Amino acid sequence: MSNKYVLRSEITDLDEIESVQYLKNSLMQDKLAGVIFFCSDKYDLDKLSTELNRSFDCPIMGCTTAGEIGSSYQNDGIVAVSFSAEAFCFHPITLYDLDSFDAVKAVKVRAALEGRLEFNPALNAKKMFAFLLIDGLSMMEEHTVASLGNAFGGVSIVGGSAGDSLTFTKTSVFSDGEFRTGTAVLCLIESKLPFQTFKTQHYTPSEKEMVITDADPEKRVVYEIDGGPAATELAKIIGIPKEKLTLEVYSTHPVMLQIGDDWYVRSIREYHDDDSLSFACAIDAGLPLTVGDCEDLIKSLSTKVNSLVDQFPDIEVTLGCDCIHRRLEIMETGLQDEVEAVLKPLNFAGFSTYGEQYNSVHVNQTLTGVVIGGELNGN
Repeated sequence: MSNKYVLRSEITDLDEIESVQYLKNSLMQDKLAGVIFFCSDKYDLDKLSTELNRSFDCPIMGCTTAGEIGSSYQNDGIVAVSFSAEAFCFHPITLYDLDSFDAVKAVKVRAALEGRLEFNPALNAKKMFAFLLIDGLSMMEEHTVASLGNAFGGVSIVGGSAGDSLTFTKTSVFSDGEFRTGTAVLCLIESKLPFQTFKTQHYTPSEKEMVITDADPEKRVVYEIDGGPAATELAKIIGIPKEKLTLEVYSTHPVMLQIGDDWYVRSIREYHDDDSLSFACAIDAGLPLTVGDCEDLIKSLSTKVNSLVDQFPDIEVTLGCDCIHRRLEIMETGLQDEVEAVLKPLNFAGFSTYGEQYNSVHVNQTLTGVVIGGELNGN
């Protein structure tokens, strides 16, 4: 079945002008509510901005990536989606100066967006969701999404942290007509189509537990676990020599945090000469964590996709934010073709991230997203 309200496009190997012209030709609808795109950081972003602003007369949001995901995994290109104004209304807002973003500002953001609603008289979790893209090197994801999550109550927030092809030098978010660092863009999307936000990871909590006893959450560094040097204690808990701590070990044995009935992954990046550990998210002293056991990625992903397809037999699009660690694992284990086949029914459009957001929580090694069904509510 052809899509009625959402068009998806993907492109590689063209310059900025050619790429945007291709997107314009493939994404244009009678009346656009908005466009969301994910692009390589290797483009000339100023040129790309100019062409996007010239070609689309609607709200546009996007970010740079650690790889794009459409019908296949790609690099050095763009994956983009356009939304019909017949079924959607976009309300984007740029969050400047993330270092000073707090709960008070989050409440003001909610008030501002609520005042712009067109399909609904007030915030309604069943008829709208928020999509968030944030500078992946800002180290402000936890504070930002926690503040927003509290302010927006039951309205689901899903999103990802921008990437830069694993160079870790500059990640950019596109909003208000230009690419910026140190910012985020939050778009409240009213939808006349049914939707469901989701997250999935292929890890389950083990019985190997620990408590963080000394940490600097702003720097995302843990100094002590269970009262001892962090790296030494972690290796002891996992059951390997400290010298065997590698990226592969971190990927297959991430630590997990329980919030309510749900478990969230906290990725470790590396250990240092002083026995401290760098994480991909903030870790506070006193936090109880559990080592995660790695499950079969294809089985885990298939279970989630099948449940979404059962719920939405007719899917317009799925916006997805997938951790770069998952992409690396998929490539290293030769699972690309299988994963692409599993994702195909979702009409997936997304990117490989430096972190993922789900409601009020910043996570790692996770796929977060929103699937949008194809029938107008009430039809």
